[in-house]
Amino acid sequence: MIILKTPEQIEGIREASKIVAKTLEMLKDAVCVGVATEDLDRKARDFIRNCGAEPAFLGYKGYPKSICTSINEEVVHGIPSARRLKEGDIISIDVGVKRDGFYSDAAITVGVGRIGPLAEKLIKSTEEALYDS
Repeated sequence: MIILKTPEQIEGIREASKIVAKTLEMLKDAVCVGVATEDLDRKARDFIRNCGAEPAFLGYKGYPKSICTSINEEVVHGIPSARRLKEGDIISIDVGVKRDGFYSDAAITVGVGRIGPLAEKLIKSTEEALYDS
């Protein structure tokens, strides 16, 4: 069953989504060789809170962090840790935000430094598949 949203509810979701988009853009710029995924998590948490929202994942069913980070072969919903990014890694970053009772969630995949042609093709192909569907 589809529940229709009011214009006010749509605006609430839109505002939460703007924070997600800004957070992902900030994190994309922060991805570099040597950064620990827990540092990305801390940056995201602080940024989201400075925007007047809360990280949606933090505390959800005991989840201990604000974002999800998956490196290379990790499929999805990895927990940020002291693990540091290396040249050629690819990292998927998933961000969820709760603002005024409204939720938004999105993810990006970013290459760390110079990535190989297969990793580049994977990122490009999956993005194309997303927009072609």
